[in-house]
Amino acid sequence: MEIKFSYSPNYFAVEDILATQERLPCKFLMPVHRLGFLDPSSDNEDIKEGSTIELPYWLASALCLSRRQMGTLVSVDIPKIYKEAYREILKADPCVVDLHKLQIFFYHFGSYVCGLDHRDCQVIATVLMQTFKDRFRLVMDLAQNSSSEPLTVQRLDILEKQLYREGRQARAQLSSWLNSGASQITAAEMVVNHKKRKLAALDCI
Repeated sequence: MEIKFSYSPNYFAVEDILATQERLPCKFLMPVHRLGFLDPSSDNEDIKEGSTIELPYWLASALCLSRRQMGTLVSVDIPKIYKEAYREILKADPCVVDLHKLQIFFYHFGSYVCGLDHRDCQVIATVLMQTFKDRFRLVMDLAQNSSSEPLTVQRLDILEKQLYREGRQARAQLSSWLNSGASQITAAEMVVNHKKRKLAALDCI
C-alpha cells in the first residue's frame, strides 16, 4: 500500500502542502514593520508587539524559531482542536467523532503540531496515536462491509479515507480471486523428484 504522506516537509506531496496551510494562533513578541497586511482586522502598516494573528503553519513554524540577534519573533499556540477539551472527547470515544469536520488532515497536521515547542506536544502525540489505534478497527470494518453507509465514511479524515479505499480494493481483489476459482495446487517439480529419489533409495535397501 502506497500512502503519499510525509511527516516532514515534502515539496512534491499535495497533502503535505495543504496540511501546512492550516493556521495557528501566533502572538508577536516584538513589533514587525511593513507586515501589517498579515492581520486582516488591522489597518496599520506594521504589526504591533502583542498582536495575535493566525498564520499558516509553514510561516508560523519559521517565525517561532529562535534568532541569535533578535530573539524569538512569535510564540505559537496550538489549535483548539488539539487542546484539552477536544482531547478529552477523543479519549472518551474517538469512534463517534467526525474527524473530517473537525480537521480533514487531523493526523497529518497534528504530527506537525507535535513538532512545535509547546508544553502539550507530548500529550497530543499520545492522543493522536491512541485515536488512530481505536479508530483503525472502525475503518477496517467499513472497508470489509459492502453496505457501509456513505455518511459514516464521510466522517473519516483524509488518512483514514485512504486506508478505507485500500481496504475496499483489497476486499474486491480477494472476492474476484475466490469467485474465479483457483487452479489445483501441485507440488513443485523439485519436491517430486526428491521424493522419487528417496523412494528409489529405500527400494535399494
